[in-house]
Amino acid sequence: MQETELEYVGFWPRVGATIIDAIILTVITAPPLIAIYGPGYFTDANRPFISGLADFAISWVFPAVAVILFWLYKQATPGKMALSARVVDATTGNTLTVGQSIVRYVAYFIASLPLFIGVIWVAFDPRKQGWHDKLAGTVVVRPKQHGPYPVKFDN
Repeated sequence: MQETELEYVGFWPRVGATIIDAIILTVITAPPLIAIYGPGYFTDANRPFISGLADFAISWVFPAVAVILFWLYKQATPGKMALSARVVDATTGNTLTVGQSIVRYVAYFIASLPLFIGVIWVAFDPRKQGWHDKLAGTVVVRPKQHGPYPVKFDN
């Protein structure tokens, strides 16, 4: 696909993709968490942040590994796939490296800490990059449908 056939994906479509991913992740992780920790897992206000090894594996490790593998093998999570969006290297347009994927995943937490400013940044950035994208050197693109954001890679 030629560069001119792509556009950067903005804030609201990416929010939609995140909602799709969150629903899928909840459907996958909630049953084992409830089976192991009981129905109070989601309702007990006094529950520790991490309830045990299974909680850590299911709630933290599994999502990280799944998202990184999706970026490496499909260039997108299911939510981004629903929008025909892909996460690519900002310079070449190629698939992310393992290092970029890990940095991007961890950088989501950094971008979210100050009142989600680093995520909201997508709405104002010319290349529609959040802080997590800037730190990892990535952009989110899709086939051009509309809008004034043509993609240019620095080959």
